[in-house]
Amino acid sequence: MPISARQERAPSREHPGTLVVLLGLPALLFALITWQVVADGPLPRLDERLSRVLVDPDRFSELLSDLGNVGVAVPVLAVALGYVAVRGHRDGTGRWWLPVVAAALLMALVPTLVVPLKELTDRPGPPVVPPGTGYYPSGHTATAAVAYGGATLLLLPGLRTALARRVLVALCAVLVLGVSYGLVRRGYHWPLDVVASWCLSAVLLAPLWLFTRRRTAPPGPPAG
Repeated sequence: MPISARQERAPSREHPGTLVVLLGLPALLFALITWQVVADGPLPRLDERLSRVLVDPDRFSELLSDLGNVGVAVPVLAVALGYVAVRGHRDGTGRWWLPVVAAALLMALVPTLVVPLKELTDRPGPPVVPPGTGYYPSGHTATAAVAYGGATLLLLPGLRTALARRVLVALCAVLVLGVSYGLVRRGYHWPLDVVASWCLSAVLLAPLWLFTRRRTAPPGPPAG
């Protein structure tokens, strides 16, 4: 049979071990940390001692933590969503709207998950912040990780060189780590609040990563 000029891309099949690493380990670690926080176990007490060593409020750490504000991180994701949507529609990409909708839904899931968790754990904040509870997990960290991470995953397939992809991933990592450092250094969150949000964000972003990989997988062998 003749080979069609346009061939469907073969779906990318991930090794089961990859799925375990992407979903299982972050979910397990998040569950462990949450259990320790609720039970007031030894891990939160160690976390509080570590925080006393790390906290040193300054203007720079406050500026870094502000990068996790909804008003900063979400507009960055919105610009990426708009760019990918326009480009996909212009290029005639099949179901171009799917990754855009998926990333937007993930961002909407962040407050839906974080707010009930804050109420459930009812963890007090570090001594630097006013008395109160609801600091676990860190909403700023989750917002930054999902917004910047989602934007990165959407933009990666459109970059033509490996160098450009590495730069984008590095920029995303710097932004998320900068927010995390700023929150802990400024004293807005305990370190475990931030680590837990890393785990939660990894679980949220893993399906988007797998989805974008499947859409950009190299063409499979031609049909006979």
